Amino acid sequence: MRPNHFPRLLVCFFLLVPLHLVISAKELPDPDGKPADMSKPVQVYILMGQSNMLNFGKVAGNKEGTLEYAIKEKSLYPYLVDDTGKWTERKDVRNVRVMGSGTGGMRGFNNEWMTIKGNVGPEIGIGHHVGEASDAPVMILKSCIGNRALGWDLLPPGSESFEFTDKKGVTWVHPGYKGSPERWKKGEEPKKIGWYAGMQYDGDIARAKQVLAELDKYYPGAKEYEVAGFFWWQGDRDSRSAALSGRYEKNLAHLIKTLRKDFDCPNANFVCASLGQTKNGSTDGGGKILDAIQAVDGKSGKYPEFKGNVASVYTHPLSKGGSSGGHYGGNAETYMNVGEAMGKAMVELLKQK
Repeated sequence: MRPNHFPRLLVCFFLLVPLHLVISAKELPDPDGKPADMSKPVQVYILMGQSNMLNFGKVAGNKEGTLEYAIKEKSLYPYLVDDTGKWTERKDVRNVRVMGSGTGGMRGFNNEWMTIKGNVGPEIGIGHHVGEASDAPVMILKSCIGNRALGWDLLPPGSESFEFTDKKGVTWVHPGYKGSPERWKKGEEPKKIGWYAGMQYDGDIARAKQVLAELDKYYPGAKEYEVAGFFWWQGDRDSRSAALSGRYEKNLAHLIKTLRKDFDCPNANFVCASLGQTKNGSTDGGGKILDAIQAVDGKSGKYPEFKGNVASVYTHPLSKGGSSGGHYGGNAETYMNVGEAMGKAMVELLKQK
């Protein structure tokens, strides 16, 4: 009886364990070095946010916190190196990163096949997971800059102004999209400055669209593309303001809808990640950001239209210390862990479709 009993137990185990846990336990294979099927449109994933999204994870150095140490001493992320110890390269995933302040010019930082080149951000874990899950060519397109707030610099079109009364009893007016300045006392005449609400949003979107308008320049041989999803890791600047952190959920829900409209991709998936230093149950500004990110998750039920197409990632267990304001001390494991988790979350959304 025993030989026949074990398979039944095994079947029961896989029925009881959620599918995503079984899949995430499986390590990624080394890239096979083969190009994608270029008869299919490039699947574009747009990465946005502030400094969390940037490349602050240190690579070189034989000490705790660097990527080289994590690989050599901890045997982590084995798919990043081949049998000879050289960095692997995905020929089916293009890594593109552009940046600019406000609506100013565009600087290019990355335009190569997915590999380790300089410091790392979450794009590495994201790119390997979505690349492995797709037969189509993939582009990871990052367009963002640090020190920006969703409630001000990144405020999407259509956002309305609101009032907020601080602890001293002073009521402030915060502008809607294209309003200026950042805030002013109620009853006073606002004095415009050389920046407006949503100026960074407009610039980041314009730069991403510029890349897509020159698709062949950034993905050799590509003729068509589809925006398949968005990744969002942001909130540090908003967390420092009681007004903006309290408004974050409303702004985030509107951001998701506006991005889909601006890129003409109503069915694109959206994955957002919390600030690494913030624990569940926190009641400060970071806690409000975390609550907002978990509220828009399609599984929460609060936004029925987001069911099956929006996912949140709780990053505190993945962070190796430090805070978003200090770029997590440059610990590469934090950026790799969060990137992997965001990539897995996107793959799960793709499977639901």
